[in-house]
Amino acid sequence: MGEEKQVMTGTETAAETALETVSETGGKKKKKHKGRKIFLCILAVLAVFLIVINVIPPKKVIENNPFIKAEDALPMIAAHRGGGGSNPENTMLAYRKAVNEYGIQICETDLWMTADGHLVYSHDSSINRMACPEGAETVTIGEHTLAELRAYNMGYNFQDPATGAYPYRNATEAEQEALGLKILEFHELLEEFYATRKDLLFIVEIKDPGETGCRSAEIIDRTLTERFPDYKNNLVVGTFHPEIEEDLRENHPTLLRGASTSGAAKFILTQLLRVNLFSGADFECLQIPMEYKVKGITLDLTWNTYIARAHRMNIAVQFWTINDADDMRFLIERGVDAIMTDDPLLLKQVLDEYR
Repeated sequence: MGEEKQVMTGTETAAETALETVSETGGKKKKKHKGRKIFLCILAVLAVFLIVINVIPPKKVIENNPFIKAEDALPMIAAHRGGGGSNPENTMLAYRKAVNEYGIQICETDLWMTADGHLVYSHDSSINRMACPEGAETVTIGEHTLAELRAYNMGYNFQDPATGAYPYRNATEAEQEALGLKILEFHELLEEFYATRKDLLFIVEIKDPGETGCRSAEIIDRTLTERFPDYKNNLVVGTFHPEIEEDLRENHPTLLRGASTSGAAKFILTQLLRVNLFSGADFECLQIPMEYKVKGITLDLTWNTYIARAHRMNIAVQFWTINDADDMRFLIERGVDAIMTDDPLLLKQVLDEYR
């Protein structure tokens, strides 16, 4: 009996152990199965979330955006600095030729404040590259009056791309005035075309930071409102300075704005992750290069999805600065709204191929 009892006890113990093992294995399987279910549920919720936020139409930043081309139209030509590769940049001569001869739709330029409070067109903070002999003392716009700056020939250093000559270097004072080679005030460019080209568009960038840049924004707003109201929705203002962007947003809400560097980056990132509802975009024009390098990684910014998603929000997509014919063709076929170029004549010729 003792042996029998011992055998029974051993058998029961083995059975219990086996049952415990089976129970543990079953429990682990149940836990694993439950974990998989939870994971799949999370994936399903995430997928539905992404689908929903991409299907829901995003809010339009503006109802009618003049910088968006018609659906079946070719991209608009934006003369970068008036077409500085073909004519002396940011001069009336350049803008007249761009508008009247090359048929551009957009004038692009930059603005600086003079020492006596006038807003003038120039890409650089000084006029030396355009107007001074090599080695001359630096002529900074912010340190000189408008009258002092008007003494310079803004076509002095322009070199004809075909001949290599300097066609305006020896122009007399009277010739400079007649040709339009003096530094331009903000209102003069608007005034030149206001009566004849009410459809003409403008892209301007405020270059001065801080208080001076805010004064520039005030001059732009006041000039458009009081003197050129029909151009109020034809001009978009950009800046690389966050304090100016904030000033434009708070104090000049009726001015159209271009995306700042951070605004453009956020838009691209949210579109890349397909969470476009979270872009927070409140600008009318997305002005970007074809590619952008971040910590050694090159991002292609020409994807159709970026353009399509911008258009869903009524944001115009404009690429800069494109001076190669093949790049122009590539962007034309992408359906971009505008191409900024130093060579508007070349872009016109490329566009004529498609017409």
